Formats: sequence, structure tokens, C-alpha cells
Amino acid sequence: MKDFIQNLKFTWNYAKEEKKYLILSIILNVLSIFFKIILPVLSARVIIELTNNHYIQIIFVAFVILIVSCLEVLCYCLFRRLILNVHKTSFSNIEKDLGKNILKIENKVLDEKGSGIFIQRLTSDTRRLSEIFSTVLDNITDIIKYIGILIAIFIVNKLVFIYMLMMIIFTYLLEKKRTDIKKRDDERYRKSNEKLSGFIGELVRGSRDIKMLNSEKDFIDKLDEKIDKTNTIFLDMQKTSWRYLSFTWQIYELNAFLLILLLVFLMKQNILSAPIALVLYNYFTSLSNFSYITQDLLEGAKDFNLSAERIKDILNNQEFKKEQFGQKHLDKIEGNFEFNDVSFSYNDSKILNHLSFKINANETVAFVGKSGAGKTTIFNLLCKMYDIDEGVISIDGVNIKDLDKDSIRGNITIISQNPYIFNMSIRDNLKLVKRDLTEDEMKEALKVACLDDFIKSLPNQYDTIVGEGGVTLSGGQRQRLAIARALIQKTEIILFDEATSALDNETQSKIQEAIEHMKKEYTILIIAHRLSTIINTDRILYLEDGKIVCEGTHQELLEKSLEYKKLYESENINKEE
Repeated sequence: MKDFIQNLKFTWNYAKEEKKYLILSIILNVLSIFFKIILPVLSARVIIELTNNHYIQIIFVAFVILIVSCLEVLCYCLFRRLILNVHKTSFSNIEKDLGKNILKIENKVLDEKGSGIFIQRLTSDTRRLSEIFSTVLDNITDIIKYIGILIAIFIVNKLVFIYMLMMIIFTYLLEKKRTDIKKRDDERYRKSNEKLSGFIGELVRGSRDIKMLNSEKDFIDKLDEKIDKTNTIFLDMQKTSWRYLSFTWQIYELNAFLLILLLVFLMKQNILSAPIALVLYNYFTSLSNFSYITQDLLEGAKDFNLSAERIKDILNNQEFKKEQFGQKHLDKIEGNFEFNDVSFSYNDSKILNHLSFKINANETVAFVGKSGAGKTTIFNLLCKMYDIDEGVISIDGVNIKDLDKDSIRGNITIISQNPYIFNMSIRDNLKLVKRDLTEDEMKEALKVACLDDFIKSLPNQYDTIVGEGGVTLSGGQRQRLAIARALIQKTEIILFDEATSALDNETQSKIQEAIEHMKKEYTILIIAHRLSTIINTDRILYLEDGKIVCEGTHQELLEKSLEYKKLYESENINKEE
């Protein structure tokens, strides 16, 4: 109960802006409860008047029942309408807050957990949480109604009251046992469903590669296995629940039989008249629904608590560690930065090993080396996508641990080998980095990125929807769109991570020309396997096993680095072939 109240307070923080609607809905609910309590009393009165053949009184009471029923329905409908506003607001606010917090989670945690866990909690758990106000008020309404019925029974006959109270307590204990077991099974089911959702997401996103690899059968087998496992857990949960429910129904039938015996005994003792016994039996049939109300209330509370804890885990738990930034803000940086004795490991694998180097503002520097040497890691650490193990990374002489998020990511643009293009129009993809993007700025950036002519050939041109991940574009077109996006952002540091790898030679030369025009105005870092694309950079840093083993211009490295010379010569041989 304590957890439920705490979680209810937690949820209320997301709904309190609709306080007036909630208060008004409670008032309407109280009126509805009042009418619900009166109706059984009036119905009992009809039965008594029927047995006494008082026809005028029967018609009068029936008319009163009609009026009260209409008022009760009206109050309930208005209550439902108002509570929907509370539900909508709380649902939206919880989803928004959870979405913001997911984007704050460390990338290492996101990599480990997968997408399924966040999709399920953002969609399913938030909905369950927002429904609590409606659930609580609905169940309170029914519980108060049944309390009113019990009071009426107590007034009529205390022995029958004791019997029915014992029946309710027994039913409650039975339902509590069932919901405790269901909560345990539900935790297993949700975790399994999270893994299934994550796998389905991978299957959809990677469908093209799956087809090209001719691996449909392997993926379908894995999908079948995960679906079967998840549905088996769900089926076992339902079986257990239904066993308890069937037992509850049998108990109800037994209680009905025992109550009839009790009523017959009281009638034989002249303690009850036949009409009163009939009224009490009708009360019993109304109270029989108490087991269902108990079931809904207990299930709702357990389900609510479980969803609340799963959401609070993402908001507050150390298991979902958030990115940490400093307080210092730099509106505009010059573009100098330094790695000083930096080490970094990922999943117990050492990537960078006491790495040190300096980059000057407006310098164009390339990083080369074999795969796994740590080139892309340098870019990720510079953008603070991951936290380093040791050492210091500084921008303009300031440790990036002391800088706020905007100072780092608002001044650095990274263009990756596989840029993510969002399922929206070309125009909207570019507006992500600048909301007030003008038509001229957009066209100029696309022209520099050698994409404008292609876009003009499309039926909807700049308003063409490119699909999830930019699926309707080629690899080269996606990279060029990402380059245009970076040009619009106009940050002082631009990182090219194999950004021209998917481009044809003609387009690549045009992009190289655009980069040449940007030199001396921006700090430009380039990762490239095609050494021909970086021969004109100011410096080239050669990495091996997370360390810089050699640096200099292209010509200097050809003279003093055997490994670099081999890479360059092998590239030229491949070109000739």
C-alpha cells in the first residue's frame, strides 16, 4: 500500500496541471456514488410494495428510480469525459519526460540494453501509469456502493451481514494471492516482450541485409523462438490466473447455496419475512460482483506499481546511468582541442592507450590506420558520446568534463560513414539542425553537397519523404544529405568519419573541392581509408593499437613511415587493377 501511494504521488506530478478537472470529476463521482447507493434501496422498496400489492406506490418508486438512474448515468458520463482530460495530460507528460530521459542515457548503456526495453516502457508502461486515476476512481465508486449495500444488510439482519462480510474477506484474500502470483509472472513476461520488441526492430531495420545474406530462415527461426517463449510465459500467467478465478466462481456458488440455507433457517424461525429474505438475496447477487471489483483493483494496483517502478528505473536508477556534463558554457569556440594521456576501454577491450595529440584551430587533420585502431573512437570521445577512463580531453583549453552539452555538441558536427536519415522530408531533415532554415540556405548547402540536381528531379523535390533511415536514397545520397546537414549547422569543428566512402569518384572530387573551400575557416578532422582524399591535409596522424605512432604531411609520412607507405601503395595498386 505504501508503494502504491508513493507511485500515485509520483504520477500526480504529471497530471496536476489538470487539477481542476480532477476535482470536478471527483465531485461528479461522489454524486454518482450517492445515486448508486440509493438505487438498491429503491429497488428493494419496489419488491416490498409488489408483495403488498401497493400499485400506486410501485409506480411512484419506479418513477423515482428512473430519475435517479438518469442522474447517475449523466454524472458518470461527465465524470468519464473529464477524467479523459486528466488521462491525456498525464499520458503525454509521462511519455515526454521519459523520452527526454532516454536521450540523456549514456550511449554505452543504450548499446547494452537494446531498443526493445525503451520502446515497451515508453509506450506500454506509460499508458498503464496514466490510467490509474480513472481506475482508482472507478473502483472507489464501486467499493463505496458495496459499503452502502453492506450497511443496508447490517440494518436488516446482522447475522446475514456477518456471513456476507466473511465471504468478502475470503474472496479478497484469494484475489490477493492470485494477483501476487500474477505480478511475479508479469515481470517475466514484460522482460521477455522487451527482448522480442528489440529483435523485431532489428529485423525490420536490417531486412534488406537479411535478404541479401539469404538469412531469412535463420532470422525467422530466432523470431519464432522469441515469440514462442514470450507467448508461453503469457499463457502460463493466464492459466494460473484462470485457475484461481474458476475456484473463486465455485466459492461463489457455494456461498449462494449456504446463504439460501441461512435465509430459510431465519424464515422458519420467523426472524425474516419472505420479501425481506428476497431483498437480502438480491443484495447478495449485487455483492457477488465484489470479487470482480477486488480483482480489478488489486490487478490495477499491482500493474500500476510495476509500470511505475519500470519507468522510475529509467528516470532515476543507476542501471540507466545518465550523461554528465559540466556547467561552463562557451557560446562560440575557436576550435583548438587536445587529447592528453587519454585511455578508453569498451566492454573490457582497450581501444585507446594513453593517447596524446593537439589540434590547432582552423587546421585540417586526417586520422589513418587499420580497422580497430581507434579512429572513430576519437571522434566519439571528442563529442562526449562516451566517457574516457583516464586522461583529459580539452576544447580551447577547457576540460570537456567542465563544459555543458551545448558547448560541446553545439560546436561540433560529425558526419559518419553511415549517417542516420530520419523518416521525414529532405527539408525537415535539414531543419533538424536549424529551425529557421531559409530556402536559399537549404539550396546552397545541397548544391555544395552535390545533391541539389538529384532532388530537383524528384516529383516532390525538397518535400520528398525519404523513408526510415533514408531507405529511398542510395548510400552516397544519404552521405551527401548528411554533409548538407553539417554545412547548415556551421559549427567550428567538423568531423568527417569516412563521410565520402559511398561516393563515386566524380562526386567525391566535388566534395573534396567543397572541403578545400572550408579549410582555414573550420577545424576539420577526417577519417579516411582512401588516402588519396587526405593528401592535401595539413597533418596526418597514423594510429596503431590506440596510439599515434607517426605524424606529418602526406609526403613526410611516405618518407618516414613504412606502414603508411604500404597503405598508400596498396591503394594505388588496387586503382590500377
